[in-house]
Amino acid sequence: MTAPVTAARTDGKAFSLATLVVAEVAAMATWFATTASLGAIRAQWNLSPFQEALLTSSVQAGFVAGTLLSALLSLADRADLRTLFSVSALVAAMANGAILLFEPTHPAVPLLRFLTGMCMAGVYPVGMKLAATWAKGDLGLLIGMLVAALTLGSASPHAMAAMGGLDWRAPVAGAAASALIAALLIRFAKVGPNHAKAPPLKLSNALDAFRRPALRLANLGYFGHMWELYAMWAWIGAFFAASFAARYGDAPPLDPRLATFCVVAIGAVGALGGGFAADRLGRTFVTALSMAVSGLCAAGIGFLFGASIWLVLPLALVWGVTVISDSAQFSAAVTELSDRSLIGTMLTVQTCVGFLITLVSIHLLPYAVDAFGWRFAFLILAIGPFLGVLAMLRLRLRPEAATMAGGRR
Repeated sequence: MTAPVTAARTDGKAFSLATLVVAEVAAMATWFATTASLGAIRAQWNLSPFQEALLTSSVQAGFVAGTLLSALLSLADRADLRTLFSVSALVAAMANGAILLFEPTHPAVPLLRFLTGMCMAGVYPVGMKLAATWAKGDLGLLIGMLVAALTLGSASPHAMAAMGGLDWRAPVAGAAASALIAALLIRFAKVGPNHAKAPPLKLSNALDAFRRPALRLANLGYFGHMWELYAMWAWIGAFFAASFAARYGDAPPLDPRLATFCVVAIGAVGALGGGFAADRLGRTFVTALSMAVSGLCAAGIGFLFGASIWLVLPLALVWGVTVISDSAQFSAAVTELSDRSLIGTMLTVQTCVGFLITLVSIHLLPYAVDAFGWRFAFLILAIGPFLGVLAMLRLRLRPEAATMAGGRR
């Protein structure tokens, strides 16, 4: 009788995680639906730098509001994880679909994007908590799988935009349909055996993320990472479009939208590789190395503006890998350093503050482009990862770091 039970448990883990990953990819397609359409929107409407940034930052703001509410109510530790994910994805699908009723410049669009972002608070951190319930010595890899799914989902609208030509509605409609599929699919996943009993409702639970020194350092590392990540994802497409036009005019050898898809999507390889490496080499080592390399890419890529695509694209691909290869490990570190009953809340607090920071860098970058040009604009993003490296090296020296990755700091 022992063998069948063990096999059933193994099959349940593999099937549930595979289902979760596919659902995460599908739901996260809503995040950059309008950002991917930016080129087509520009062809028909005149948008200010603030309006362009708002198409992305309104989602970030909604996510911050959603995660703040979730953290205060400890929803990720108290609600049924699959139901919370399913309802969130369903509402995101409806909000994204409703955008098609308006022109991109209509005030309703950022409001619907804000609602979409709020719903993602019930998808991304909840998905990480669900993956963590199945962890057994492979936490970094499992959360890395979820971040890889987020990366592929975030990249997919750029591919939809390239296939849809100059129709800005194509990625928006595709993302809405994708989120609807996610809402249905997640119901087939199961919660793993590491699901702790729900904690009592205390608004002060969320403050644990900053009260404990080791948790605080892990979060500071994440905040430096987030300063860079979403601003890079949001504006690398505009950089490619301008750089390719400066070099090749109207006939670049590669559509900048496809180049953007490749650079964002290759991050899935980084997320999986970072998870695999961190479980064996240590969380602080992998995060510090990733941020050091991505920070150097941020500082250097602008100097290749207008250069051959065969120089620009390889460096951008390295940046695409390293800008996300550390992301899951901050979440894994918080999972290992937190009280077991508050893991969902700690993950939610971490992402809440991290995405709040992205609002600043996403809006700041186009003004940096106007002031200094693309050659120097990305330099401001390098600040975050270099400060993040310092935080993770300090965490490595703390005794609590021995609880991460089975003693591998």
